[in-house]
Amino acid sequence: MIFYIPLIVILSLIILFGAFFVVKQQSAAVVERFGKFTSVRQSGLQIKIPIVDRVAGRLSLRVQQLDVVVETKTKDDVFVKIKVSVQFMVIKDKVYDAFYKLDYPNDQITSYVFDVVRAEVPKMILDDVFEKKDDVAIAVKGELNEAMKNYGFDIIKTLVTDIDPDAQVKESMNRINASEREKVAAQFEGDAQRILIVERAKAEAESKRLQGQGIADQRREIARGLEDSVKVLNGVDINSQEASALIVVTQHYDTLQSVGSSSNSNLILMPNSPQAGSEMLNNMVASFTASNQIGEEMKKARKEKEQNKE
Repeated sequence: MIFYIPLIVILSLIILFGAFFVVKQQSAAVVERFGKFTSVRQSGLQIKIPIVDRVAGRLSLRVQQLDVVVETKTKDDVFVKIKVSVQFMVIKDKVYDAFYKLDYPNDQITSYVFDVVRAEVPKMILDDVFEKKDDVAIAVKGELNEAMKNYGFDIIKTLVTDIDPDAQVKESMNRINASEREKVAAQFEGDAQRILIVERAKAEAESKRLQGQGIADQRREIARGLEDSVKVLNGVDINSQEASALIVVTQHYDTLQSVGSSSNSNLILMPNSPQAGSEMLNNMVASFTASNQIGEEMKKARKEKEQNKE
């Protein structure tokens, strides 16, 4: 009898401790009595009848994530792998449904994701899949919410986290993108060259204008200087023709002196006799006279033409 007392005490302690169990935060425990559902216990210290009751299972009430990779074909016959991340949780008031109605909830969710993605993506071309991936995610969430609530699961969010086309398709897309960028770069380069040419032409035109203005001013000042020189020479009883000849001869020798004093000047053969100045003057006078005659004849012909039209 004394031998059985410690054994009874040990069994009593085992049964006593077996009556208590702990449920962790954000989880729920399902208690069964002789195989039949009894209750759902929430977090904290819980009591059950030893031997009679047992904890059949525990469910997490936290948000869980399931990543599903679906391979499907787009409208333009491109095979893509789409990764859909489904965030879901067990509804606190429907732990019974979540525990007893589905053996493998992840497999059930995966099946719905496959069904929706393979129904939506084949309606789109590849570019639209990238642009409208949120539409695919919304369609998956709507289908899952409607189906999984009956099983005690709430779909928090669905995300299309990756779209991976076939390697050859990605290479082709990269080549197209590179070609487009090269085209844009060539257009910008062409525009820059065009602007450079236009600005260079404007600068050259402005330079020519200023050069012409400078030459005109130079000639005007030369003419004024010649006029002043003739007036001075006339003041010392030298007539206009003699004064002009003297000025031409002076300029002729000045030119020879300028050419001779420059180390970088090319060889120029010019008449250097005093008569050369007189000949140049006579040629210039003859040229001016001929030009004036031609101009008068052109004016006369134009006037006659206008009169004939009238």
